[in-house]
Amino acid sequence: MIFNKLEGLIAAPFTPMTESGAINLNIIPDYYRFLKHNKVTGAFICGSTGEGVSMSTEEKKQVAQAWATCTKDDPDFKVMLFLGGTSITDCKDLALFAKQIGLYAISFTAPFYFKPANVDMLAKACAEIAAVVPDMPFYYYHIPVLTGVGFAMYDLLKAVDGKIKNFAGVKYTHEDFMDFLSCMSFKDGKYDMLWGRDENMLSALVLGTKGAVGSTFNYAAPLYYDMIEAFENNDLKKAQSLQQLSIDMIRLLGKYGGIATGKAYMKVVGVDCGEFRLPVKNMDNDQFELFQSDVAGLDFDTFKSNAPH
Repeated sequence: MIFNKLEGLIAAPFTPMTESGAINLNIIPDYYRFLKHNKVTGAFICGSTGEGVSMSTEEKKQVAQAWATCTKDDPDFKVMLFLGGTSITDCKDLALFAKQIGLYAISFTAPFYFKPANVDMLAKACAEIAAVVPDMPFYYYHIPVLTGVGFAMYDLLKAVDGKIKNFAGVKYTHEDFMDFLSCMSFKDGKYDMLWGRDENMLSALVLGTKGAVGSTFNYAAPLYYDMIEAFENNDLKKAQSLQQLSIDMIRLLGKYGGIATGKAYMKVVGVDCGEFRLPVKNMDNDQFELFQSDVAGLDFDTFKSNAPH
């Protein structure tokens, strides 16, 4: 089965939450228009950034339906649903639902409680889920920093090749450039390799990636498109300076507590997605004031994503 490779910036959206911590579906149509306005080409929903692991299956279905409804007339905007990684049964149920509502693709990561003993067991898990939607692109989500499962993706491609007809590629959120290039080169570039580390995207561009999935594309898409343009124009000095700007921006995530800082960035660009659920720590009001000051020090207004007029 042949799938078109995805190109451009695919955002990993935050799941909007109310003050009480319930999902807030009302924001999603405007969120989609915001991403579209900033030339984002798709959405990887309910992943790490989207708090999929902190949501029930029913909540994930509601979020998926909201994205499907507002993007149904836009075939150029690809929505991919992250299924999960612990319950194969739930993943198959969600895969069938994603197909039913017309989403573009599904994604699955390694079980991270009962971990697969080897790459062949991981391939079997992928095969079982992919088989329920055989004509839908299936992407493996490689994020060993969170799953603790660090098999080389080159070995996974060898294990699934010719056995999972709808295996489209890998969302690669890791720093192993040797493995990534080997995957890019596998069977003359047969599989779609989507880069997932925003802070070293320039290095992935050098290796030939055309598509990337990231959380910071939600609020700083212009920065990355400028970096891609500089790279394509062979202006490496400018591309390097823009990558450094990305790193400076991402360093504030660590300074203010981690992944929840992304929702603070979203508040700055005018899309209030609420807070992260437990056990993730959110910043308090005093910290948010300091954060806004640090953000202003980056000249964030010069490269942030902007709301449609």
